[in-house]
Amino acid sequence: MTEHAVVIAGGGPTGLMLAGELALAGVDVAIVERRASQDLPGSRAGGLHSRTIEVFDQRGIADRFLAEGQTVQVAAFAGTPLDISDFPTRHPYGLGLWQNHIERILAGWVGELAMTFYRGREVTGFAQDDSGVDVELSDGQSLRAQYLVGCDGGRSLVRKAAGIEFPGWDPTTSALLAEVEMAEEPELGMRRNSFGIHSVGKVEYEIRDGEVVYTEGGTVRVMVTEEHVGATSEPTLRDLSEGLIAVYGTDYGIHSPTWITRFTDMTRQAAAYRDERILLAGDAAHVHSPVGGQGLNTGVQDAVNLGWKLAQVVNRTAPESLLDTYHSERHPVAARVLRNTMAQVVLMRVDDRIEAVRDTVSELLSMDEPRERFAAMMSGLDIHYDLGEGHPLLGRRMPDLDLVTADGPLRVFTLLHDARPVLLNLGEPGGLDITPWADRVQSIDAECGGPWELPAIGAVTAPTAVLIRPDGYVAWVGEPTQLGLAEALTTWFGPLTAA
Repeated sequence: MTEHAVVIAGGGPTGLMLAGELALAGVDVAIVERRASQDLPGSRAGGLHSRTIEVFDQRGIADRFLAEGQTVQVAAFAGTPLDISDFPTRHPYGLGLWQNHIERILAGWVGELAMTFYRGREVTGFAQDDSGVDVELSDGQSLRAQYLVGCDGGRSLVRKAAGIEFPGWDPTTSALLAEVEMAEEPELGMRRNSFGIHSVGKVEYEIRDGEVVYTEGGTVRVMVTEEHVGATSEPTLRDLSEGLIAVYGTDYGIHSPTWITRFTDMTRQAAAYRDERILLAGDAAHVHSPVGGQGLNTGVQDAVNLGWKLAQVVNRTAPESLLDTYHSERHPVAARVLRNTMAQVVLMRVDDRIEAVRDTVSELLSMDEPRERFAAMMSGLDIHYDLGEGHPLLGRRMPDLDLVTADGPLRVFTLLHDARPVLLNLGEPGGLDITPWADRVQSIDAECGGPWELPAIGAVTAPTAVLIRPDGYVAWVGEPTQLGLAEALTTWFGPLTAA
């Protein structure tokens, strides 16, 4: 039986990101992925929100994505655009980039690290005991791991086999999404009718003088809302043809589909993200309408929250109880995503009364304070983990400030490239002594002259020191004294004698 410290079921964006985080910490990690290669039929989901770009920047890989995508204002609520160009971040935008490219770039980064891929196989079952998990694969092979993480999508076998409940709401609407060839040139753009919103666009396009220019012919991306909630069976080309005819009066001679899928606004969340040695992340832990483009982004950020914690437990620098903070921090984040997507689905329905409400909400969101609040939520820049009372920075993302150090200028995010925690001392050099944790936490003396600003909150008082977790969130804020520093170091990065 082959052994690994951690086995991840599923090699999509969440699984890849988690594998990268664990590999950076020197953990023996393996991904089990049913696809024979990273190739993904069709383009799938598209777009990265600002906070996810920041997360990639924290690992030094943001430029790989920015080089291939189109920076645009992607944040929106129920179709109302939310401009974040004035937000205090190096990335005051989203990125238009299809999931197949996101996965390819992530896989390229992970491939540079030490990890194992089991491709063309699936996890079919497992049994956990006090010391680990026996994992069965579809080819009959068995793996042994200390922990198994289900990143295997909304129909997660890992979640079901672990007996973790998945409460929520059944779908009220469904749509077909596909990439196909068409014998005739279609009507491009969006259309609304009595039962929903529909769109047709070209996959191949060029950006000329800042404008999207579509090429003639080529693959067409189609989204058709169904008049009634669709069947649970896999959709067919005939289903898509009937859907197009119902909306456009023709199917434009569709043929040669690359892929066809059906998505709904089914909204569910795992009751627990952890069952002893079994953990869930991404769609395995939460599913919802794709409106707002938050699913992939939430999953990647799940992985970044879990990765460093699981690594410390595996490496025996922190007690197993640290894993409980994964659920307590990330469950509320996804719960809010579920609530805002449900609200958006209602607001986007085609109904005179709903349209009146939508127009009212849109007017409110044109005002600065509501716009900033909702834009920060949709872009992931306002996430606040409840770490207790204190400075406004506590539990929030650390701004990527310009620092001056003895070794020269650098950015805060540069210090996080290796996914190691940082104690940033902005007061008297050498004024903070963390010698007992020196092998786990970087200690940096620096100066910072710029303003401290947070999205939707604004200016905050500059602290004398901050303890930054590997995921980029602030775990402790220094005042004139070191009160609470040893406690924070012990809580997040383990006691002096590991449990």
